[in-house]
Amino acid sequence: MGLEFIVVFAPLLGALVAGLLQRFIGDKIAMAITTGLLFLAAACALVVFKEAAFDHVKRTTDIARWISIGGFEGNWALKVDTLSATMLVVVTSVSSLVHLYSIGYMADDPHRARFFSYLSFFTFSMLMLVTSSNFLQLFFGWEGVGVASYLLIGFWYQKRSANDAAIKAFVTNRVGDFGFALGIMAIFLVFGSIEFDAVFAMAPEKVGAIIQVGQWSFNALELIGLLLFIGAMGKSAQFLLHVWLPDAMEGPTPVSALIHAATMVTAGVFLVVRCSPIYELAPQASMVITLVGAFTAIFAATVGLAQNDIKRVIAYSTCSQLGYMFFAAGIGAYQAAMFHLFTHAFFKALLFLGAGSVIHGMHHEQDMRRMGGLSKLMPITWLLMMVGTIALTGIGIPGTPIGFSGFFSKDAIIETAFAASAHGGFAPTFAFWVGVTAAFLTSIYSWRVVFMTFHGRARADSHTMHHVHESPSVMLIPLYVLAAGAILAGVVFAQYFIGHHQEEFWNGSIFTLPTNHVLHDAHNVPTWVKWAPFVVTMSGLAIAAFVYVMNDGLGEKIAKGQGPIHAFLSNKWYVDELYNFVFVKGARALGDLFWKGGDQKVIDGLGPNGFAAASWFSGKRMARLQSGFVYHYAFMMLAAAVAIGGYAIWRYLQGSV
Repeated sequence: MGLEFIVVFAPLLGALVAGLLQRFIGDKIAMAITTGLLFLAAACALVVFKEAAFDHVKRTTDIARWISIGGFEGNWALKVDTLSATMLVVVTSVSSLVHLYSIGYMADDPHRARFFSYLSFFTFSMLMLVTSSNFLQLFFGWEGVGVASYLLIGFWYQKRSANDAAIKAFVTNRVGDFGFALGIMAIFLVFGSIEFDAVFAMAPEKVGAIIQVGQWSFNALELIGLLLFIGAMGKSAQFLLHVWLPDAMEGPTPVSALIHAATMVTAGVFLVVRCSPIYELAPQASMVITLVGAFTAIFAATVGLAQNDIKRVIAYSTCSQLGYMFFAAGIGAYQAAMFHLFTHAFFKALLFLGAGSVIHGMHHEQDMRRMGGLSKLMPITWLLMMVGTIALTGIGIPGTPIGFSGFFSKDAIIETAFAASAHGGFAPTFAFWVGVTAAFLTSIYSWRVVFMTFHGRARADSHTMHHVHESPSVMLIPLYVLAAGAILAGVVFAQYFIGHHQEEFWNGSIFTLPTNHVLHDAHNVPTWVKWAPFVVTMSGLAIAAFVYVMNDGLGEKIAKGQGPIHAFLSNKWYVDELYNFVFVKGARALGDLFWKGGDQKVIDGLGPNGFAAASWFSGKRMARLQSGFVYHYAFMMLAAAVAIGGYAIWRYLQGSV
């Protein structure tokens, strides 16, 4: 058994120790154990990654027999290839740094050990997901990260908003998980197995296979692809199932970094890439992924322009970048999608933890309208946030190895979209233009965060500004490491993820048809395509600088104008209001109909309440017969005797006739 066993189970051990033994070992030891085990897992993950990606090691290690019922078999195993090893590095590196950062950020929280236990359990669930060898184990990890996110988002349970956000995330993900579960059932129905290797090997044989549902007939691979993608939409917050992601900011900031950079939201992208053998043979499902991903990218980018909570702006940035990853996978550039997932983990974790440093220094203030002028008071945080912002916006020189990590991965996605559009089709063309436009908007809202937070006049009160301080070293050291990744991850790994060595690097862990040349064609796109992202990114920087630096206060005037566009964007396209009207109020009205109308009036009214009322009514009337006077009772007895005697005589006469 390889080092992957330590990678996966070290966080679980830490979660159990911190969660069950805190009262015996104390908070500090619990935090030290969980953090130390995560760094051990991260070190082992690097070795596993080296073996898989560069030594071409592929193995599946069975841990235990899980379910075996007839032909349905699902074992608990650890699958190691380049795809899973890449995710191991992403998850453990970010999680270990988040653990270290949390020692400082959560220093005053009375429930620190429980928080670290939840973090480690979250990490374990994600590691189980990415090392799964079958769909059942993947679903186990899938639900595990859902439970962990619920616990962490609602960690500060005394706040009503945190509880509501946790429930919202849990319920929204159940919608996607329903589709995912149906997809797994359809896979077993069509393939007779849920093991990845068996299913993917048989996939070419199932082209044209039909699934009959009542009077409806569906192409089996297309239906499976769509159902799996519905699950991915929920976990990775794609449009319509995105509503939980911004509200997840109610949890502590380290949770936001872990969710957005390495764990929950990346699960959907991993699922689609892992199932590339299915999606390569399901063009209609892939087209849906392309369109939904592209629309999510532009939707979230527009909303990010008008948000004022520093964490929410970064959250919508994650939603938009996930859209990039999905439309890359939809056009067949799975390698580019994984490359952006890889680089995004570093700079997005850097931005979230940098925002946490600001919030910590500002005594838990998150509204950027009450910040400003922090660059001199928090110079290290300012510099590191600048690094993260440059990486996110993807600044670099096209045609050269000069650029931050986002430049290499984001531009690769845009170029592959253009290359795919050359073969015709609305979806890749739409994705290309959306990618360019979203890059422009990303530059505006990202630099807006930097300028509103660190530049211009101080908008906080004098008392708050007087106590602003730089974060302690235990919080800054993780930022240094993430900044190095945000700078170097792109230029170092581009040749392996999407360059000339990509086939050797991925070693079959990602499947593409011989007709899929999109990555190769991306290297030969016109010069203007290569320069378009750079031009729009720098234009967005210039606009943000003009509004928020050179004309300090102009952005505030625009916001106070309350124009229809600003209201539309600040209210997030009114999607939450629409859901509240259709689903929340609709469900409440339906519930009231069945409760007040059906249950109370019909069932209770005709049932127990009806019989009770009838008994009460008849009893009240009969009680009037009990007058207490003897002559009344004697009269009733005489009348009854006459009536009975008369009836007997009548019956006798009838019989004699």
